[in-house]
Amino acid sequence: MAFPEQRARRLRRTPALRALSRETRLAPGDLIDALFVVEGRSVREPIAAMPGVLRLSVDQLADEAKKIADLGLGGAILFGIPASKDALGTSGYDPEGIIARAIRAMKRATPELLVIADVCLCEYTDHGHCGVYRDGEVANDETLPLLAKSAVVAAEAGADVVAPSDMMDGRVAAIRRALDDARLADTPILSYAAKYASAFYGPFREAAESAPKSGDRRGYQMDPGNAREALREIATDVEEGADMVMVKPAMPCLDVIARARERFDLPLFAYQVSGEYSMLQGAIERGWLEAPRVIDESLLAIRRAGADRIISYFAKDFARRFRG
Repeated sequence: MAFPEQRARRLRRTPALRALSRETRLAPGDLIDALFVVEGRSVREPIAAMPGVLRLSVDQLADEAKKIADLGLGGAILFGIPASKDALGTSGYDPEGIIARAIRAMKRATPELLVIADVCLCEYTDHGHCGVYRDGEVANDETLPLLAKSAVVAAEAGADVVAPSDMMDGRVAAIRRALDDARLADTPILSYAAKYASAFYGPFREAAESAPKSGDRRGYQMDPGNAREALREIATDVEEGADMVMVKPAMPCLDVIARARERFDLPLFAYQVSGEYSMLQGAIERGWLEAPRVIDESLLAIRRAGADRIISYFAKDFARRFRG
């Protein structure tokens, strides 16, 4: 047989040729940083399970916002950790609560920076579940008004986007109605539309102090064995008024990201979650994996699968290297 005329290696021979033929590219603007905000002053507290990630007090957010903006990142998503919690998560929708003050601090410091408010009750409830908890279950419909109130408080504080992550049925519609009624019709909703009951969330629950005190979240988050269900969940949230949708976690769900990209035209986010971050960091620290290549490859794979934007704890690290 004659040797084939097509030689794929021609375009792999040099860095310049590889760059020329690269199909998927990643830039700082494609990444969203994630911040944990706590009470107190001058707090920059390391999170043991997430090496390199800090809990920050509100007074530290101005400098953080400027760093994120200067690095050209696509924005930041905020998670609040209150000083006190109760059964209904009231600090999550307190106009003077930790998340509202954090949003105002970020927007005062850097008005042009995109600030996303995570909307959920798990960080604010004393039982650690994502809604009103009764008789061992989360009461879906009782939770919806509280989520809607949380979204309105965040938007009034200046959040550019509200992002419900609770996985209650009907939450997007409830939030959309509440925003519209509050004359906040221009505030977009980024729905955690396909959020799995994943084992990769462990480090986050330490960071946000949000682990359930009893039971688990498999009654409302998705079964990791289901992919078609994810498309139904996304379609439902789009029908209810979601402007953008998210798949979480990212690495174990690359197939879901790809299928969602093929079916939906809305902006598609993926969350490279705490377990993905900590797993890579742990291997890097032990010399088992090579940084920064493994970081960049992990992010590129999520982008290649079809995600328009990626929430990642590696965001600042990538952006610093990208800018040289």
